[in-house]
Parts: sequence; C-alpha cells; structure tokens
Amino acid sequence: SLCIGLLIDDAIVVRENIVRHVQLGADHVTAARVGTDEIGLAVMATTFALCAVFVPVAFMGGIIGKFFHPFGITVVVAVLVSLFVSFTLDPMLSSVWHDPPAARLKHLPVIGHAIRATDRGMDWLHGVYERLIHWVFSARRWPLPLPAFGRGFGADGKRLHHGPRHWRRATLTPRGVVMAVGIGSFVAAIGLAPLVGSEFVPQTDQGFTQLKLTLPVGSSLTRTDEKVRQVETIVLALPEVANVSTWVGGAGQRNQAWLNIALKDRKDRSRSQKQVEDGLRETIARIPGVDITLGFDRPIYVAILGSDPEGLARVASDFAEKVKKIPGVVDVELSVKPGLPAYAVRLKPGAVRELGLTAPQLASSLRAYVNGETATYWTTPDGNQVEVVLRLDAVQRERVAQLRQLPVAFARDGTPIALDSVAEITEVFNPEIIRRQNLQRREAVFAGVKDRSAGDVGKDVQALIKATQLPPGFSFDIGGQMQQQAEAFGGLLSAMALAVIFIYIVLASQFGSFLQPIAIMASLPLALIGVMLALLFWRSTLNVFSMIGLVMLMGLVTKNAILLVDFANHARKAGATVADALLQAGLIRMRPIVMTTAAMVFGMLPMALALNDGGEIQAPMGRAIIGGVITSTLLTLVVVPVIYSYLVRERRPAALVQGGSALPPLVVADRD
Repeated sequence: SLCIGLLIDDAIVVRENIVRHVQLGADHVTAARVGTDEIGLAVMATTFALCAVFVPVAFMGGIIGKFFHPFGITVVVAVLVSLFVSFTLDPMLSSVWHDPPAARLKHLPVIGHAIRATDRGMDWLHGVYERLIHWVFSARRWPLPLPAFGRGFGADGKRLHHGPRHWRRATLTPRGVVMAVGIGSFVAAIGLAPLVGSEFVPQTDQGFTQLKLTLPVGSSLTRTDEKVRQVETIVLALPEVANVSTWVGGAGQRNQAWLNIALKDRKDRSRSQKQVEDGLRETIARIPGVDITLGFDRPIYVAILGSDPEGLARVASDFAEKVKKIPGVVDVELSVKPGLPAYAVRLKPGAVRELGLTAPQLASSLRAYVNGETATYWTTPDGNQVEVVLRLDAVQRERVAQLRQLPVAFARDGTPIALDSVAEITEVFNPEIIRRQNLQRREAVFAGVKDRSAGDVGKDVQALIKATQLPPGFSFDIGGQMQQQAEAFGGLLSAMALAVIFIYIVLASQFGSFLQPIAIMASLPLALIGVMLALLFWRSTLNVFSMIGLVMLMGLVTKNAILLVDFANHARKAGATVADALLQAGLIRMRPIVMTTAAMVFGMLPMALALNDGGEIQAPMGRAIIGGVITSTLLTLVVVPVIYSYLVRERRPAALVQGGSALPPLVVADRD
C-alpha cells in the first residue's frame, strides 16, 4: 500500500512535462521525446535517491531487520520498475494516444467543475508564489541591533563590492527571514518530540484482552474460584464484552486464574480496548485480596541478578516499590513470590550413626504413609488389573503432629522407632520457580503503562536504575520492549545516516556538483515539523513504524527539490539570473510537485485512518508520511531556492555572450 502513491510519481512528472510541451505547440511525438529527455535527469535522480534510502533499510541488523528486509527490497524493485515504465511505456503512449480536447471536457457536469477548480487553484498558487519569490529576492533590508564588520550597501540595497570594510549595524534580508523560518521549523520539531512520546510498537485495538488474577500463595482452589466468579460478574456486566472464557488454577498455580475477554466489534462499542481495560482495572481494584494484570504485553521489564536469594528478593521488592511511584506505571508485578508452605524433615546425626538410617529410606517410608505405595494388583472379574495402593487413612494424616508418631525404623529388638526420635520437622517455604541468568539468580519487575507512552515511562525507569545503588554482587539487566526499542531506533538511525550519505553521493554524481546536493538535501529537515504535528494531531507516537515513515520521507521530500534545482540549472544555462531561474523553476514545476504530493497523501490516507481492525499498528507510518510530505512541499518551494541562491554564483555577462542563447520569456502553459 505504501507504493501506490510512490509508483506513479515518475509517470506523473514525465507525463506532465510532455503535456506542457504539447501545449507549447510541439507535436505529440516531439513532445514525448523532448519532454522525456528534459526531465530524465530529475526523474533518475529522484528514483536513485529512493533506492539509496531503502537499500540500508533492507539490510538492517537485528530483529527489526528481519521485519523490514522484504519491505526495503520490495520498494527498491518497485521504484526501479516504475522508472523503466516512465521512460518507455509512458512516452510511447503519449506519442500515439492523444488527449481529448480540454474544451470538450470542461462542459461535462463533474469533470468540468473539477478541471476549472484545479486551474483556478493553480493560477492562484502561481500568483502567490511569484509574489513570494519576488519578495524573497528583493533588496529590502532590516537593521538589527547587532554589530557587523564589512562593506556597506548602496541605495538599491545591494552590497558594495568596492570600498573599505568598517563596523556597521547588521541587517536582515528576506532570504535571512526564510532561512530563520526553516531553521525554526526544525528546532520546533525537536521541541515537539517529548510531547509526541515514543514506544516500540503502537498499541492496537485487537478486540481481545486477557485478565490475570493472583491470590495470596496458599489460597485453595475453592477460594480462587469464588474470587473469579466475582470478577466474572463485573466483566460480563460491561456492554463492550462479547464473551469470557475462564481458566482457574493449574499445575502448582491454585492461586491464579486467567480470563480471556473477547470484545464486540469496534463499530458496536463506544470505548476502545484500552479504555475498557482502564475501567476494569479501576473496578476490580476494589475487590480485596486480588492482584490483577491486564493485557498481553507489558513494555517495562527490569531484571535484577545476584547470588544471594534472600538479598535478591529484598532488593527486587524495594525496586518494585520505587517503580510503582513513577507516573503512568500500572500493573506492576514482581517475580518474587512467597514460597510454597512445606515441612522439611532432617535426620538427626545420632540416627544415622546408630541405626544406619539414610534420607532416601526415610523419604520412602513417609511417601508410603502419605502418598501411598502400590502393594499389589487385583484382577477384576472382567480381566482388568487394578493397582492396590496402601497408605494411611485420611484421618491419620491430617496434621503434622500425627506424622511425628509414625514408625519409620525398628530397633534391633524389633521396637518401632517414631519419626520424631530420628528426625526434626521444621516448617519451610520452598520457592515456586528458581530463575537463573548468566549463572546467577534472577528476579524481575514487570509493569504496564497508562496515559503515557512506553518510551517516556522507560526513560524514567532507566533514570531510576541509574540513581539506584545496588549492594555488591547485584546488577540490573534491562530487557523487554525498552531494549527492543533501543535496538530498533539505533538501527533505524544508522540506516538514516547511511541514507543521507548515499543520497549525497547519488545527487552529486547526477548533478556533477558538490554544492547543489546540499540545497536539495536541505528539504530533509523541513519534513520533520510535519511529522511531529501529524503524530501529535492523531495522538500517535514515535515508534518503529513512524520511524520507517521518516526514513521513507528522506527519499520522497528530495523529489520536489530535485525538480526545482534541475530546472533552475537548465534556466541558468540558457542565460537567466539565479532569481529568474528559481522563479521559473517554481512556477513551471509547481504543477507536478502538487500532483505528486497529492498522489502520495491520498495513497497514504487509508493507512493513516486505520479503518480496519489492527490497522493502528501501521497507521503512524502513513500519518508521518502525510505530515512530512505536506510541510516539506510548502517549505521546499521557498527554502530550497534560498539555499540554492547562496550556493551558486551569478554568471558573468561574458558568459552569456559566449553561450549564444538567451532565456526565452517565461511562458506558463495555458491549460485551456
């Protein structure tokens, strides 16, 4: 879906230039040949710039690279095929497939109104742009309350190239105002980044969530079932819930239960999945003796490693209490759990020495009393064999005190010896699970987020980690989405850096200049303010998908600048001044720029709106591209010409004479 608006960009630019030549009086064959040759360099430069952006994306490392390898390869191949089609099929069809007369189309009910509205809109844009460029390159100057050392200015506002330098007041030109606006937009975009927030992947409305209930350790299955039924009543009372499936208890987990909650379709409910989860969290929190966790994924994960189990549990508990105080943190869960109650039977040294009793022998005797042992097999009348288990009656094994009097050994004279005579029975708590990492014990803190982005909460957690002094022998290990986000953003930033280098190399080779690519690449930071405003408007965050959109923008926004600079170079070679060449470039290339921008915006709009279930995960990509393309188009038409004027010099009159040709007067083709 990303390539829908991207693939037709080259065809739009080529076709528009061919139509312009037809309207200037050339026949269709000549217009197809000349128009394609004239725009060929710009089209190749834009396509190769896109390839330079997506090749590094295709070969990113880590888990994120596995996701975007097919994406990068697909885009590169698609734009190369688009370039081939725009240079072959489009000119051929334009030479033999004539357009219907425009006058006839304007009389159609709907199409005619659209054509007239488009022409009026373009005429208005041409007028506004022409006045703006004349103002930008005017000789107006505003004095500033700052000192400057240099030559002065004449009555026409132009700098004097002769005469001594002296101290004077600094001045600000319209070009300086434009540069200040461009730099200010970039600074404002950086300032908006904290308001946008960040996370690894955007949260989606899947219409399904899970609720985990945890009761105190040692709770019976009956007690857990009672609490679950209370929670079920609350959940089923919500109008957004379609059905609930419950799982109570499990192997060694009698104090836990899970509720799988299916929500109705989004069109049939007024609240999102996140809002339903927040409401459930507040309601169930009023039930005493129950800890809950909502959702499948908690982005905060911090592990603490150490060799001392008791010290590790204490340190982890203290750290979890500090994490709970961070704004936006919910559903904090600690892997440290109270041990399972049990009794340890330890042999007395005298029993081992005098009776020769061993721990396995004692364990075998107790197992026979409590769990029972298979004494024999009984064959039923129908021929089936049934185990006959021999063990104490239930009333004789209800309390530990009863076990103390059970005989576990016999003296030499045959006298039975009770358990408490040869062993000590003490109450202990056994850990439910022993977790290890890097040859050390591990305990972890898990947490979800609410009303804040996971990236912002993660930064606060990392600041807490840096401020926490652990005892000797203990260490932190950050994982989960915080680690994945850091790796993904690092890989994407590396890909962006490589893309900038590759774009410069491609543009420098295409234009034969080391300076002009700088003017073209100045459009890259101009897109950032649009990205931030779009994400802020749609309440999205900086995540993996919006960052991919930002990477894609690096290839898209250079298209407009390439069209301007390429035409300005042709105009300057024909003898125009820098200001006149830039004005003509903006007026003549404005229509294809608007067309390609509109194609990209409307191509991304379905993705940005996230109309289907789960569409929120890719929506930030489309939103970032739409915002960046719009603001970059508006700013590029003014900022890039200003930077271009600083980087190139006016041709001397002698060069104009040697050139033997003068620039024809500006003709904006009449669309009639």
